[in-house]
Amino acid sequence: MKKIVALSLMSFAAQLGAAPSVYPTGVTRYDTASAYNSYVIFSGQDKKTHLIDMNGNEVHNWNAEGFPPVLLDPALTGGKRGNVLVQLASAPGTSNQGNGLNNQAIGELDWNGKVVWQWGAAASAQDAYAAPVEGKADQQVPGGSAKQHHDWRRLKNGNTLVLANLVHPVKGFRAPQVLDDVIYEVNPQGDIVWQWVASEHLNEFGFSPASLKLVKEGLSARGKGTPFDYLHINNMSVLGPNKWHDGGDQRFHPDNILIDSREANFIVIIDKRTGKVVWNLGPDYPAQTRGPRVLPRPVDQIIGQHDAHLIEQGLPGAGNILVFDNQGEAGYPRVSVGVQPRSRVLEIDPINKQIVWEYTGSDSNGPDWSFYSSFISSARRLPNGNTLIDEGMNGRIFQVTATGAIAWEYISPYFAPTPVAGAGKPVLSNWLYRAQPVPYDWVPEGTPRSEKAVIPPEPGKFRLATQ
Repeated sequence: MKKIVALSLMSFAAQLGAAPSVYPTGVTRYDTASAYNSYVIFSGQDKKTHLIDMNGNEVHNWNAEGFPPVLLDPALTGGKRGNVLVQLASAPGTSNQGNGLNNQAIGELDWNGKVVWQWGAAASAQDAYAAPVEGKADQQVPGGSAKQHHDWRRLKNGNTLVLANLVHPVKGFRAPQVLDDVIYEVNPQGDIVWQWVASEHLNEFGFSPASLKLVKEGLSARGKGTPFDYLHINNMSVLGPNKWHDGGDQRFHPDNILIDSREANFIVIIDKRTGKVVWNLGPDYPAQTRGPRVLPRPVDQIIGQHDAHLIEQGLPGAGNILVFDNQGEAGYPRVSVGVQPRSRVLEIDPINKQIVWEYTGSDSNGPDWSFYSSFISSARRLPNGNTLIDEGMNGRIFQVTATGAIAWEYISPYFAPTPVAGAGKPVLSNWLYRAQPVPYDWVPEGTPRSEKAVIPPEPGKFRLATQ
């Protein structure tokens, strides 16, 4: 009797139940001619941060997760390679659930896992790295707990920009407590030298009077006593040098900050000097139309987006905004993608607010719903014009060319019980929040890497006969 077995397939039938009985993990395709070569960093459901090469080999890991992890440019670490920002301490027995309430300490680890910098509360027994913080350092953290969530950035001046949560009452809201979003700039000594609170700028986000009324009347969907997560800001990035500011547009000053709100469907730029919103997209958009997608065209309905940022100088599309448009359900009032769920990656000219490039499942010759993640996820432009996409809900990371061809694809093998989408009980998942490309020269010399082509089976060949 002859059996034919496909390569790179792992069976999860006993664990996953309704999922496919044969499930591909690791690198499933790699076209060396069209892919851009780099490492990729992400945190898996095993609560570790992984650095992989183009063949999916783990070349390094840190025994801590990041929300997200950020491998720092050596230019920001005095030339040291391999330093990473991660979460160092969490409330015992908890995990990330879309906010920072359980996050007690954050910090920077070097390549060998040594704590270089820490900001937050004392560590618990479950934490691998964080050391107790005592005295003045602990007092500098509001409430003694970092509460960082979704994003953070190391600045050129050595300070760290931290997106965090703040639970407090806000005048005019029906909810007794709101889960507000706050941005702290923290210096190396742990002092907060600048801060911005979202609720102080409600009238700057572009809400109509009717929408703002819905915002203020909202209550938490998680039940009485849970603070109302009315904006759920899931992204924060610094604009950096760009052609718009070079041309005299002060809204795009390199120090200004771009954020997006998953619950309210908007993207805005904050003037770092004044704290005022100086540019916005959304929260209201024209409805999407079916049929041929003509480019460029005005931005249509974005829903529950993630990872909005300005494409860096030197990369194709520099100065445009790249955003993962989840097309989940969000907004005031709520809007949804409808019967056929699908996500998009959009590249947007921020001056005329037109879509100049987009990716959907149909661009890879599949149905639109073949590419869909209703929450989390990310997209990053690469130097050769490809885009690295994290379809986070499904633990899938892949590169597409400008025309939508898939040049590289990886499925996270790190499954673990998670409370996300489990109807109140833990379920197995490999979801991952964000994936980021890492240049080869950001890690210590001698770090291994492999670049061998991986040819996927032809369509229809995954169902194999036994004779």
